[in-house]
Order: sequence, then C-alpha cells, then structure tokens
Amino acid sequence: MLIINFEPFTNLETERLQLRRLENSDVKEVLALRSNPSTMKYIPRPLLKNGEEALEHIAMINAKIDNNEGINWAITLKGNPKLIGIIGHFRIQPQNYRAKIGYMILPEYHGQGIVAEAIKEVVRYGFEEMNLHSIEAIIDPGNLASERVLQKWICQRSAYSRK
Repeated sequence: MLIINFEPFTNLETERLQLRRLENSDVKEVLALRSNPSTMKYIPRPLLKNGEEALEHIAMINAKIDNNEGINWAITLKGNPKLIGIIGHFRIQPQNYRAKIGYMILPEYHGQGIVAEAIKEVVRYGFEEMNLHSIEAIIDPGNLASERVLQKWICQRSAYSRK
C-alpha cells in the first residue's frame, strides 16, 4: 500500500506560478472563491457565507494535509503571494495508488493558462513524489471550460509515463 506523508509540506513552482500552503491570511480570497456562484456552479458544495466559514475551510484543508489525507496548494503568481486559486489531490486511495485532482480559480484569471500550468506541476508531484499510479479528474458535463483545460493538457502530454 502507498504510504502518504506530506511533512514537510512541499511548495511547488512553475514558470509563472508559486504553489504554496494555504494560510489564514488567504481568508478573503478563499471567501471570494467559495462564495461566488459562478466559481462554485459545478462544485456540489454550499457557498461560503462569511470569513468564519472561509477560515473553517482553510483549517479543513490544512487538517487533511496534517493527517496525510489530501493536499491542496494556494495558486499564486510569482512575486505576489495573493491566492488566485486552489489546486490539489483529494480522495486519495492509498490501496489503489490513486487520487482525484481538483482545482478552482478566481474568474478574473480565467483563460490565461494558469490552471493548465498548475495541473502539469501537481500531476508531476502526484506521480513522481507521491508515487501515484493514476490521477482522476471528475468534471460536471456542463463545465466545458474545465473539460477544455483537461483535453488540452492531455493532448499536450499524450500520456504521462513514469520513469
């Protein structure tokens, strides 16, 4: 069975992005993401109503990291620590060496290739650092933007092969 250990937490970096652990100071941006009906349209979770609920959400994400049950990163642009999105592996199945990937980004950052860039690095981490054998992304059939991001990424990669 796969042994998961997220200690110490690993920050990730791409050409334009810094992926880091969520902090309580991200409360405003987490609330903006999780209270936005447009952003949450395809995520079957209730909208957050206030900063207290956003802090609870951050605490839940960090508890999953501390308990090695899941890992999420704040997506930030290099040189700016402001959270613009969240991406991570959740519903990890150690017995099957599998995880699901999920992501969301503030609407003003849509269409800039940020999610695709973050996916590439988080998938690399999943296969190379976590030793996963498979990673799933489940999207709502109506979420055409997310489908396009994944199809574009798959076409660029054709297949990810472990070395």
